[in-house]
Amino acid sequence: MANVQLEFQASAGEADPQSRPLLVLGQLHNLHRLPWAQLRGKLQPRVTEEICFFFLSTLNPNPTDSCPLYLNYATVAALPSRVSRHNSPSAAQFVTRLVRNCLPGGVHRCIVMVCERSEVFASACALARAFPLFTHRSSASRRTEKKTVTVEFFLVGQNNGPMEVATLKCLASATEGVRLAARIVDTPCSEMNTDTFLEEIKKVGKFFFFTPTIIRDEELKERGFFFLSCIYGVGKAALHPPALAVLSHTPDGATQTIAWVGKGIVYDTGGLSIKGKTTMPGMKRDCGGAAAILGAFKATVKQGFKDNLHAVFCLAENAVGPRATRPDDIHVLYSGKTVEINNTDAEGRLILADGVAYACKDLGADIILDMATLTGAQGIATGKFFFFVLTNNEEWEKACVKAGRNCGDLVHPLVYCPELHFSEFTSAVADMKNSVADRDNTPSSCAGFFFASHIGFDWPGVWVHIFFFSPVHAGERATGYGVALLLSLFGGASEDPLLNLVFFFFCNGDCPPEEMERDSNFFFLV
Repeated sequence: MANVQLEFQASAGEADPQSRPLLVLGQLHNLHRLPWAQLRGKLQPRVTEEICFFFLSTLNPNPTDSCPLYLNYATVAALPSRVSRHNSPSAAQFVTRLVRNCLPGGVHRCIVMVCERSEVFASACALARAFPLFTHRSSASRRTEKKTVTVEFFLVGQNNGPMEVATLKCLASATEGVRLAARIVDTPCSEMNTDTFLEEIKKVGKFFFFTPTIIRDEELKERGFFFLSCIYGVGKAALHPPALAVLSHTPDGATQTIAWVGKGIVYDTGGLSIKGKTTMPGMKRDCGGAAAILGAFKATVKQGFKDNLHAVFCLAENAVGPRATRPDDIHVLYSGKTVEINNTDAEGRLILADGVAYACKDLGADIILDMATLTGAQGIATGKFFFFVLTNNEEWEKACVKAGRNCGDLVHPLVYCPELHFSEFTSAVADMKNSVADRDNTPSSCAGFFFASHIGFDWPGVWVHIFFFSPVHAGERATGYGVALLLSLFGGASEDPLLNLVFFFFCNGDCPPEEMERDSNFFFLV
């Protein structure tokens, strides 16, 4: 599916399913509201109205079900009829699974997605995850034809009018962002090293005529007093040098400054605290936070964003070599605080500490959101489908959970109590160590507190840590998780009607988006 082009259209038009295979997808009660007139031109002459609705009546989702309508050329699939309170009403994870398993093969294919307008955004992003871009299979290189999948939404329930052109363009931007993030994460470090990642950042900058700020290698250490020394310290042993890169969108009339800080460890051997043979494979995915921020930044700016937005990428390869950071080394971070290294495999928090301090001191951010694949403890606690959120602001914690349910990138809160947990980093010779003394004392929260301490627990701005390890991939493939969440969470500052609407839905607003106000401390009202 690496050469598949996704196209969102108000109407996919008519075609014989034998020449353009078809998947009809939705919750069962929504599928029963789909009129035959909507399907006739996509199924005839192979499937009659009677056959279509007979097979539809046989579906019994538990939690999902599917049935072929005509050989392997046309299929109808049902999503779960009900979801639990922590899940997304769109059942986004099942959308991806059913598309992967049930969409017939072919060069040109069609998906008819039946849902409510409030579920369109999440469903589109979930569809995109089923079509990864990266592959090195030899068979793919021999194929010259460009495959297309045309997606048509049929809306049911309230506000079920036709899909507007602006909405379709927004879906295209969002799904491009999801697939971009997934492609970067899927690409091995032999290709997606820090140099290549910087080229990806430059491509996005060139698209908007932005010139990224790039500080790398020895300059990280030389600018100022040990400037950004932890990014340098983590990546100095690698062939391709570490870097901090920033893409900035600064429109006229902006009222506040937002910084997204992404962990971009292009490969994590663990350093001298080296990982084992079973835990090291897959560590190409440790750049998932930075990849998601790049995909989200491109989609956000493309759709129009009213406030200052900086995307900060902390890039390094945690390699082993003569120049590698050693346990017992002490680093002076950009915050001015000192850190005693007691675990070189706890490197993500080191580079993010420099990243959030840079966002605070140099970019003057009012809101700092960092995103990282920080530790496997996340997967043990919330599994393969939920982010953790750790934040100094209760309203933002609630907003992240709501945004996650609305966009399909699910979120669950972590314990925020630094006065009980930060002592885990106590050092006799430095301000702190970089790894906890007791792994039974919420190490996931502690990891976030480590870099929050470098902007200060009393910092008056909003700090949000989005933390995912397991959700960055599903099986052997990257998910592009995080892009949809950022677009939804910050939709209130977008100039795009769909992103305003996504924001409005998750806020359960009593007023339309155009009447909502923003204040200087909280990006939106919930």
